[in-house]
Amino acid sequence: MKLGINGLGRIGKLSLWHHVSRKHFSEIVINTGRAIGTGIQDIASSIDRDSSYGRLGMYLHGCNAGRVIESLDEAAGTMVVNGVPVKILRESRNPAEIKWKENDVKLVVDTTGVFTDPTADADAPRGSLRGHIQAGAEKVILSAPFKIKNKGLDMPEDAVTTVMGINDGDFNPTRHSLISGASCTTTCLSYMIKPLLDNFGADKFLSASVVTVHAATGSQQVLDRLPNAGATDLRKNRSIFNNIILTTTGAARALPLVIPEMKSIGFIAESVRIPTNTGSLIILVLNLQDDDMENPIKRNQINAIFKEFGDNNKYLVYSEEQLVSSDIIGMPFAATVIEGTETHTRTASINVNLDKLAGCPGGTGKLQVPITQAVVYGWYDNELGSYTNVLGDRTVSIAEQMV
Repeated sequence: MKLGINGLGRIGKLSLWHHVSRKHFSEIVINTGRAIGTGIQDIASSIDRDSSYGRLGMYLHGCNAGRVIESLDEAAGTMVVNGVPVKILRESRNPAEIKWKENDVKLVVDTTGVFTDPTADADAPRGSLRGHIQAGAEKVILSAPFKIKNKGLDMPEDAVTTVMGINDGDFNPTRHSLISGASCTTTCLSYMIKPLLDNFGADKFLSASVVTVHAATGSQQVLDRLPNAGATDLRKNRSIFNNIILTTTGAARALPLVIPEMKSIGFIAESVRIPTNTGSLIILVLNLQDDDMENPIKRNQINAIFKEFGDNNKYLVYSEEQLVSSDIIGMPFAATVIEGTETHTRTASINVNLDKLAGCPGGTGKLQVPITQAVVYGWYDNELGSYTNVLGDRTVSIAEQMV
């Protein structure tokens, strides 16, 4: 089977790195939708070098690596990368006009971040995710969360959001043609929440809050610039080189699509962008209803849950080392790295005034409820190590179900 990749930005390029390493697909067809530099040599140079991860050859084969990109053909738009044929399409930005059918591509990963609405028609003037289907693809994987622009519309029946190892079984190959791989933050967070939900049960979760301390992304500005007409968030136009920038994350909306139990739990998510190129951190704060004050939930119990889960799942790593963000850059398949030394808990008895409690007419006095607050830290490489590698596994698993 051939694999199509729409876009050669951060996730598109690193997805190519992933797939030329594992060699599951016989050929990779990449659509850039426009001319790049002066030709195929400049595209190869861009693929070969990366400011965050170094040279492709060293990533694949270590310090003794030789040339890994060869057989460049400008007229055909082709090259061979680590033995895998790669074809570059440079004509159409609208998914409906990309030559997937002519190139026998049935599975496409859209990494542009532009086409995220699963309800948009295939012939939408500015393009849509469904345009890939019209152009010949059978399945489309979106490397971002779905975003329905018309809030009155429901999620289409042929669309599903999955994270590999969490709810990938929700994908039905006979029903679903649009598959969202969620986001790097949702992927990491799902591996922080899932083990605790499985152990304690959703009934014990009173609330959860998340702050992701996130590396810079390509949507941010290198230097300050004027905002576009109608822009409401002026911080997006400030220099990421020089600032810590408050922003938003879609994790609160996406996580319940991956872990349905979260729909019944009070949950809020915030994001802060910092001046690093990759390597991010989630700070998860949970309020759990405890059984009693005598034997409360302790940090060792929470760490043991993560350690056991990690022993049986390659996507979660439990660590008792003292880590910094650069330590997890490129770490293979680690959706999250739990820093166990920083897990903290505190249990206190909360007084609930029954007279003011809705649904408790005639209540008198106060009720004491033991509550444990837990804080868990999870590292993730928001580009290659965590998100792209997990997305690559998801892509291969879908491909295997298409055969």
